[in-house]
Order: sequence, then structure tokens, then C-alpha cells
Amino acid sequence: MSANELAAYLRGLREAVRPGDVGLPETSRRRTPGLRRAEVATLAGISVEYLTRLEQGRDRNPSAQVLGALADAFGLGFEQRLHLRRLAKLVSGDALLCPSVVPSPARAVRPTLRALLDRLEPAPAVLLNRLSDVLAHTAGYARTVEALGVLDGDRPNLARYVFTDPRARAAFPDWDTVAAGQATALRLATAMGDAHADDLVEELTITAGAAFTRLLSIPSAPVASPRRERLVHPGAGELRLVTESLDLSDADQRLVVHLPADESTATALDHLTGRHPGALHAITA
Repeated sequence: MSANELAAYLRGLREAVRPGDVGLPETSRRRTPGLRRAEVATLAGISVEYLTRLEQGRDRNPSAQVLGALADAFGLGFEQRLHLRRLAKLVSGDALLCPSVVPSPARAVRPTLRALLDRLEPAPAVLLNRLSDVLAHTAGYARTVEALGVLDGDRPNLARYVFTDPRARAAFPDWDTVAAGQATALRLATAMGDAHADDLVEELTITAGAAFTRLLSIPSAPVASPRRERLVHPGAGELRLVTESLDLSDADQRLVVHLPADESTATALDHLTGRHPGALHAITA
């Protein structure tokens, strides 16, 4: 693949967006369709000269921040952002590099952990690896979150869901707090030289744009455990939960258990999980 494929895609995006689509005034004195380079450069916070080099294929290594800013400027959807990222990686040659020597995030689930999840029923509980990939969960967890889209796809990931699924903001009334926790975990992982976390950070920088990079750049304190969370279910309403996270460092995984924080949530969870009343007791402390 030549650099011209990325260049052509960027030019096509610029020509397809109308000024009114990005809040700019519509005028009749335009010699070319779409936006001017100066307008795109201003929206993305980059120089016209640099945008020109990208569109002419003279720059093969735009940063994830630049790609994310351009995606925001063009108002790209998730699939378009993924395509932009793929083109950039192929053009730069990154897709041809040898895989990182850092071990891949653990995905195997020990039989003892599966047995533990069975014992935790009907509580919503989920096993995650260091990148927040969903590895295993209780049936109670599935019934609590599947209607929200958390488990969509072959390899669901909580960080991707929080930052790229539009349903996440409705599901989490305290979205900023939830998202900040995900961003903090990724920032700490990258600081420790985790190339796999670097790759996810690059992906989210492009697919989520400023919504992700803003939180990634803000230092925050470690997330306390247990913590209080609110989750809005389309059928059960607002659920108030006490969430406990247990690190399993030898397995490179963590177990997250959600328990009702009040009696109304306990009743709602009993209904969702199909268990008899009182199966889950409210944690009031």
C-alpha cells in the first residue's frame, strides 16, 4: 500500500464534509467541494502545511493524536475511525513490525476461577485482564449488562465500550468517573512499558478522540475499592452498586464483583437474575 491511499482518504473526507456539518457558515464562493484545508487545520489544531503533507502523501507517520483530532474535526463514526487507523498503520509500516516481546494480556481462565464465578451467582461478577478484556462472567453479570451492549462482539472490552459505544454514557450516569478509571489504568500500563496497552491507547486516541485523550492526560488518584457506582438498566432503572475489585496478580487478571447498595437495587437485581427475593442482600456499610 502506498502513502497515497491514506492521503486520498483524507482528501476525500475533507471534500465530503460540508461547512455547515461542522458549524461553519455556508458560502457560495467555494471553488472546491467540502472544506478548505485551512478550515480543517483549524478544527484539528494542526498547521495547514502539515495537513498538506498528509494529503499529498509526503508524511507517512501521523501521530495517533493527529489522527484523533482529524477524526474529531470530520465527525467520523467508529468504523471510519478504525479504517483511518488501519490505513495509517499500513502506510507507516507498523503493521509489518515484529510483535512485542511483552507477554500478551492473559486470556486463559483457570478452572478454580470459573468455579469461583459459579459460587458468586447470582451476583454480577466479571473476570478481566489488564486491558479490561472480558474473559468470563456470571450469568448475573450477563443479565445485568447485556441489554446495555457491554458484551457485544466476539471479544468485549470495557475500555472500548466506555469510550466508543454511545450507549455507555446513558448506562453510566457518572460516566466521567468511570471513564477516568479506565484511562488511569491504561496510562499506568503504558508507563510500565506495556506495548499492548500502548496499542489500545493509540486505538482509542483515534476511535474516541478528545473524549479519551482529555482524561488520559489528567493525573488521577487510584480508584478506591470498594467503590459506589450507578448503572442505568433499560428495564430495571437505576441500579446503585457497591463494587469490589480483587487483583489476581499471578494470573494478570482481576475479579470485579457488583453488589446492591440498597434494598431497591437488591430487588431489581433479583428480578433481573431470575432469583427468589432476598438472593442478594444490600450492602449498607
